[in-house]
Amino acid sequence: MNFAYSISGFFVGMLVGLTGVGGGSLMTPLLVLFFGIAPATAVGTDLLYASITKCGGTLVHAWNRTIEWGVVGRLAAGSVPATIATLLFLNYLGTKSHGAHGLITNVLGFALILTAITLIFRKWMLSHLARYSEGLSDWHRTALTVLLGVFLGVLVSISSVGAGAIGVTVLISLYPNMRIAHIVGSDIVHAVPLAFIAGIGHWWFLGSVDWAMLISLLIGSLPGIVIGSLLAAHVPDRILRPLLAGTLAVVGIKLSF
Repeated sequence: MNFAYSISGFFVGMLVGLTGVGGGSLMTPLLVLFFGIAPATAVGTDLLYASITKCGGTLVHAWNRTIEWGVVGRLAAGSVPATIATLLFLNYLGTKSHGAHGLITNVLGFALILTAITLIFRKWMLSHLARYSEGLSDWHRTALTVLLGVFLGVLVSISSVGAGAIGVTVLISLYPNMRIAHIVGSDIVHAVPLAFIAGIGHWWFLGSVDWAMLISLLIGSLPGIVIGSLLAAHVPDRILRPLLAGTLAVVGIKLSF
């Protein structure tokens, strides 16, 4: 066990508990920039890390019956095939090639910048998208949900980032009459198989999962999430989210350029 990974996992877990932003937005760039882990290994390990840590949230939402299984199914109908196709493409490139390394790094940077923009401008985006979503037919809403799944499948499989902040924001726009708790619950439930399939694919096709690092991260992050969740009610969200978004934007720009 590496205590440096566990300490990092603890602080990332605490930030996840405080802000609700997925661990991929924080953990993957930390592993790449601070620990010097190869991008493919950081992404593959973080995908399995995310699938395990979000299982707890899935159980809570299932207990509270705040899961819309129809929405989960539509997302999965797009994300699962897209994830498999993306993994096959990465396998074709090979994780040690310059092209694959550049693709993962650039998509990771793009995903972080997109997540930061979503965090900062979420209210503005929702207010402007609402006028377009109100008149959607059920067929169009279903088709757009499947397309969102395709987008998340590609983005998450390459970067491990995007299923949380981006997915929830678009779902709120597509389903304005659905309770927020149901949207968050559906997004978390969908993220578990998405991250698991992508993580297993990274291990099976690319060999890009560090199991010892994964265990060390989990040892630190699981108690960190609990503590962060307990502190969330006492820390102003209006301060934390802009700081987090600014950090993600700077890291994303650094990785992209």
